[in-house]
Order: sequence, then C-alpha cells, then structure tokens
Amino acid sequence: MKEVMNKNAIPKVGFVSLGCPKATVDSEHILTRLRAEGYLISASYQDADLVVVNTCGFIESAVVESLDAIGEALTKNGKVIVTGCLGAKGDVVKQAHPSVLAVTGPHATDEVMSAVHQHLPKPHDPYMDLVPAQGIRLTPKHYAYVKISEGCNHRCTFCIIPSMRGDLVSRPVGDVMQEAQSLVNAGVKELLVISQDTSAYGVDIKYRTGFWGGKPLKSRMTELAAAMGELGQSDEKVWVRLHYVYPYPHVDEVIPLMAQGKILPYLDIPFQHASQRILKLMKRPASSENVLARIKQWREICPDITLRSTFIVGFPGETEEEFEELLDFLEEAQLDRVGAFAYSPVDGAVANALSDHVPPEVQQERLARLMLLQEEISEQRLKRKIGKNITVLVDEIGEEGAIARSPSDAPDIDGVVYIENGGKLKVGDFVEVKIIDSDTHDLWAELR
Repeated sequence: MKEVMNKNAIPKVGFVSLGCPKATVDSEHILTRLRAEGYLISASYQDADLVVVNTCGFIESAVVESLDAIGEALTKNGKVIVTGCLGAKGDVVKQAHPSVLAVTGPHATDEVMSAVHQHLPKPHDPYMDLVPAQGIRLTPKHYAYVKISEGCNHRCTFCIIPSMRGDLVSRPVGDVMQEAQSLVNAGVKELLVISQDTSAYGVDIKYRTGFWGGKPLKSRMTELAAAMGELGQSDEKVWVRLHYVYPYPHVDEVIPLMAQGKILPYLDIPFQHASQRILKLMKRPASSENVLARIKQWREICPDITLRSTFIVGFPGETEEEFEELLDFLEEAQLDRVGAFAYSPVDGAVANALSDHVPPEVQQERLARLMLLQEEISEQRLKRKIGKNITVLVDEIGEEGAIARSPSDAPDIDGVVYIENGGKLKVGDFVEVKIIDSDTHDLWAELR
C-alpha cells in the first residue's frame, strides 16, 4: 500500500520580514516560491523547521533591530537563514551570529531557496495550486506593493543602497502590468508603486517598448502609471500611488494624470534638504528655488495633490543658517506629509568622511524643531478638509467604527480617517464620507 504523507511531516518555514516596502516585496517573492514548492509557512518559531529573516541595514537603528531579530530567531528556533540589505554586509551578520545557516543579500530569492533546499529539503511532488495567482502577500487583501525596478544609479553620499542592491535594473513593462492585473483580479483596490528610484524606471533599458494587452507600451514611469490607472472596472478604478519618485524634470508629466483622476493625486518625492551647499554635499539636485516653483506649478495643475517628502537634519557640515533655510523652505512649500531623521553615519557611506559632523544633541534639537513646524503645517492643511466630501478606502473595522485612508494617506506612513458610523462597512470598501474634524495627522468623518 502506498504510504500517504502526514500533513505534520510537511516542512515548515518561519518568516520574519523587516525593513521598507521594497524588502516586503522581496519577502513576498520568497514566500511565494516556498508555497509553490509545497512548504508550509509557520506562524511561530517553535513550530518551524527553520526561520528566514529578511533584514534591513539602511541606518544604524535598523541594523540593531535586524541583529536582534536574528538573535531571537536563533534562540527560539536555532536554524536561521538571513537575507536582505544587512545580508549584503555578510561579515556583520556572521560576526554577531556565527551560527546562522546562510547569509544572502537583498533581491536574492534563488539564493535563499538554495539555502532552504540545503537545510530543509523540499517536499516531494508539491502542488502548484497551493499558491494563488497573485502570489503570497504580506499586505492586506485590498492593497499591494508593486516593485517596478531594483537598484539605483545615484550615489547619494548618505546612502549605501547601491552597494547592497546594485545599479538600476528595470523589470519588463509587460511583467509589471501582468502582476498588477493579477493583483486587481484577486481583489486588490490599491497598487503602491515602489522601487529605489521610481522616476528612473526604464532608463537602464533605454525606455524599451514592451507590450500589454496586445498594444505597445513604453518602459517609462509616465506610460506605466497611465496604464496602471486603466485597471479595474469602469465604475471602480483601482488607486495607483507613486512612491520614491526622484525629482527629475519628467515627473511633471504625471501631474496631469493626477488631475484627470487616472492615478492618485499623491507624490512621494524625497527632497532631503533645501540648502544648495548641503544638497551638493549629498549629491542631490541643488535648487530649492526650482523645487518651490515646481510645487506651485503642480498645485496649479492639480489643486488636490498631496506632497510627501523626507528630509535629513544634522548632515555633516550643516550650519544653523542652513538648517533655518530648510525651515524657511518648509514654511514656503507647505508640504502635506513630512518624514525626517537625523543623519546617521551608516558604515560605508561616503558622507562619513566629511568634516564638521553635527553633535548628536544638536541634531536632535533641530529634528524636534523641524517636526514641530511640520506638525503646525499639517494641522492647518488638514483643517481645510473639514466639510469636504471625499472617497476613502476602508482598512479596518473596530468596535467604534471604521478606520480608512483617503487619497492623501499611504498605509503605515501617513494619517487615517476615522468613520464613527462605519461599523457596518467592510474592509476594502470604497465609500464616500464627509470630513467633520481633524487633528495634527488624522481626519474624522461620517458616511454621506
């Protein structure tokens, strides 16, 4: 009689995913391969045969968090494979945790699977229908990240991502669109476009023309965004949100798409600073006056546009006058969403060799001043929305109502909209609400 494999004998892999949405996509690819080959995914260390830890290594606090996560997995399980950005610093991982089974860098699905096969042989004759068409996702069912490229051609002096993830490699446009379509077919309502440099998409392949739906489509951000904006039903188009958009001149081309409702009027564009000298030291575009002019033009074309940006304070050599120049820029630009952090001397960053490092206590004082100013700006800009009717996407249902997001709110990094009478809604619903109140970051609303 043929022996039937007991379900409990199927190998189980635990998974810890840290870092940014780009790392999340890498995790999704690995999880998809694991399930495709018949592995089960364990929710606990104790029940797993081994654990994969996808790490972050961008700033020092992320390195510490990643090393702690590896240590926890080793303590509670004992068999650990490390991947991700910290994995690109293999010596760091091995020195801290010499007993890990294998270490790979980011975007290394094949290498991770090889290590898994070596230490936990895959099940015999797996069933491909264990995996949904859209793959395994770590996000809720109603939104998903779509990574359109890997790596970066820039050499910003504060960043070591190119040394870990390499130069820009754009995905074929047809593959990107097929993934996006599969996600929409599976019920995804919002596509969050990510990469290290979204506006550089296609540069490495000279904007090669691919095909989607039997029609030619250029591998370029504007054309890709327009094509994604056509997905979904005619009466309910999916939201398309652009992240990590480097401020090239051709970014201006996507603003009309936002004004026309093709994609969300939301632009995540990291300016990093306003001082021309500091921007030059960072090897970033160096003209805050030009940025302010562009912002004004964007708002003229698309008055509802939400602008998110990130800034570094306390960069080596930053003077009090240059920091105040940044504050003046924020006052003038009136950005909707701002993230900021004090410069951290990441191992391997060129900026570490610059002179006149700003003392940590001065960095923190400047960071607090910047965030206080931005809180005031954010509070005032959100007050303008009171009384307006907007469409929101429901993320959660709780005892006190629904928690949703507006077109101005990306998941996990921006604010939310609380719908006090939304208890009967469902996660993933698009609904019309009237804004009735606001605070520094969030909105309150009622169903129309």
